[in-house]
Amino acid sequence: MSAEITGTTAADIADSVRALRDRGTLRPGDPLPPVRELATTLGVNRNTAVAAYRQLAQAGLVVSRGRAGTTIAGVEAVAQEGYAADTVLRDVGTGNPEPRLIPDPSPALARVTGRPVLYGEPVIDRGLDAWAREWIATDLDHADFRVTVTSGAVDAVERLLAQALTRDDAVALEDPCFLASIHTVRLGGYRAVPVPVDGEGMTVAGLRAALDAGIRAIICTPRAQNPTGTSLTAARAAELRAVLADHPYVLIIEDDHFSMLSQRPYETVIGPEHRRFALVRSVSKFLGPDMCLALAATDPDTAERLSMRLSPGTTWVSHLLQRLTHAQLTDPSALKTIGIAAAHYAERNAAFARLLRTHGFDAPDSDGLSLWVELPRPARAVAEQLMRRGWLARTGDEFALDEKAEPSRHLRLTVHDLSDADAAAFVADLVAASR
Repeated sequence: MSAEITGTTAADIADSVRALRDRGTLRPGDPLPPVRELATTLGVNRNTAVAAYRQLAQAGLVVSRGRAGTTIAGVEAVAQEGYAADTVLRDVGTGNPEPRLIPDPSPALARVTGRPVLYGEPVIDRGLDAWAREWIATDLDHADFRVTVTSGAVDAVERLLAQALTRDDAVALEDPCFLASIHTVRLGGYRAVPVPVDGEGMTVAGLRAALDAGIRAIICTPRAQNPTGTSLTAARAAELRAVLADHPYVLIIEDDHFSMLSQRPYETVIGPEHRRFALVRSVSKFLGPDMCLALAATDPDTAERLSMRLSPGTTWVSHLLQRLTHAQLTDPSALKTIGIAAAHYAERNAAFARLLRTHGFDAPDSDGLSLWVELPRPARAVAEQLMRRGWLARTGDEFALDEKAEPSRHLRLTVHDLSDADAAAFVADLVAASR
């Protein structure tokens, strides 16, 4: 097959493979020649062949199988948050909030209609803008920032990366990592550089290594890191700020997705002199996933470039949705419900973690909608045994950045909606499955 691939540059070689795939000459599962063989056949440097395969991998056209080589990619399902489809099993891996504790928007709906919004008007509703500035200023009091509204946190991250990076630029991601961040970086054609997460957040050594690797952006979760539930400590945040002080133009994106529900204080890696930053706060965890809206507080230059990707009439966020969000976030009844939800997640997860610890599992107290549970053996084997007992759980393998990493020994469990009896039954099955 290497004889049919042509080109002398990485882009030309990648285009040749793409054309062979489009014509059906190469089909899903077909192997590509090893890098060294391809380079020899084409008379190019080995690094040129490596770069071509990297471009194809980032475009989702090929899959690297390590020692098994590189093959043409097929249409494969990728892990997503939410309920698993077509299963009769009890799903404890959803990552979903409790529906009963999402404020009912009905009382606010009647108050948000009124004057229609026309082309050319500001993309952010004035009331929401003022509220957001006051809310965020308490945490970014050292920074000059602007507020932009986007269609959720993933939309914000995608646009932030697009306005700052080009294909093949390196982005630091927490490892294990939030599923949407993995997909966003890979589909954008960027290189993901894993930074390990421990009990205090992103590690200092990992961040230093990522900076040495030439990253141009960092996606960090200050609270309730998904999947581990870890929140940055004040000491760790200070250490990370010190490291980043020598890199003021690396774009820092903080995804504070659990903001109003978190039991932890907000700690930031954005230093007072940092020049490129964004603090993103979506409303999906406390107002519901269908409220696709996030607020991005960014430095003025980033805000200017971001606004170019939010032109009215094409990609703006509905002002009706913005007004509904503002109405709920200023309504005492809705805020009371959010407070009850925050206490519910904390109490139910803490009780479940205590139950796990009485059976010898390592389940530290954490923040967020789910728990990160360490197992005595590979998680996939445990998950298979749980399925036989009627449970569907998520393994840590889904959140790993390195496909060549050792099999995960963690489960991410969403259990805040289990009754005491169901929680006890699940733990008993988990004990049996872990033997």
